[in-house]
Amino acid sequence: MKIGFIGLGNMGGPMALNLVKAGHQLSVFDLVPASVQKLTEAGAKAFASPAEVAAQDIDMLVTMLPASAHVRSVYLGENGILSTVKNTVLLIDSSTIDPQTAREVSAAAQKQGNAMVDAPVSGGTGGAQAGTLTFMVGGSEEDFARVKPILENMGKNIVYCGGTGNGQVAKIANNMLLGISMIGTAEAMNLGVSLGMDPKILAGIINTSSGRCWSSEVYNPYPGVVETAPASREYTGGFGADLMLKDLGLATEAAKVAKAPVTLGATAQQLYQTFSNQGQGGLDFSAIIKMLQKA
Repeated sequence: MKIGFIGLGNMGGPMALNLVKAGHQLSVFDLVPASVQKLTEAGAKAFASPAEVAAQDIDMLVTMLPASAHVRSVYLGENGILSTVKNTVLLIDSSTIDPQTAREVSAAAQKQGNAMVDAPVSGGTGGAQAGTLTFMVGGSEEDFARVKPILENMGKNIVYCGGTGNGQVAKIANNMLLGISMIGTAEAMNLGVSLGMDPKILAGIINTSSGRCWSSEVYNPYPGVVETAPASREYTGGFGADLMLKDLGLATEAAKVAKAPVTLGATAQQLYQTFSNQGQGGLDFSAIIKMLQKA
């Protein structure tokens, strides 16, 4: 297929490369020339703006952008996607943003005849490179059926979540729980080690008992417990604490709109905000354990 792709960062770049490897013709844009170069070297064609990409003869257009403000600007701005895109193009936004923005942008797209789905991802940069991402898709069932074969070139779990915006709902709910569970795991590991427990033995007990969770078993925050986890490489190469802070912010803001209590989510947000203010936002989010450890 002929596909436009806007946003070639740490996630978008590998995702776009997987589409090229699958045989699709890509038209791309990013603000960082080096990111664009990687795609053009792989066979993609570069353009000077989102509007230029959208104006091409394409079947679908994928965006992977940092935040809600960027999505609004790229789609709804004076020289945005909707100013030039043909109404036959199906739009896919894989950014992680708030559900309300996803629904507003989709409504604007549909008003001019463009089908649109929100399809945020889980799986990190490793999953983006390996093509094993999970896509959480919101939109009509008909549009989900159309985008699924394309998303399968970038991920292995393509999940239909319901109507427009529900992909974002699933993403922020999951990541709020992840942030909470990581803090709980960090507190438990730090407590046990402070009381004289060997961290590997403690983790082994937790992971075969009722405290078992992904944060402990797969991504343990204590160095040396899980050799493949960021904690064992000085908290590099994972999901940044500032990205977790962003997602927790999305969750708490969405909770205000829904008038749903998220007491632990809000507490987690404040803890990650403090951690970020200490200059640690670039570390993996599991590094939150550093706030608990003795100097």
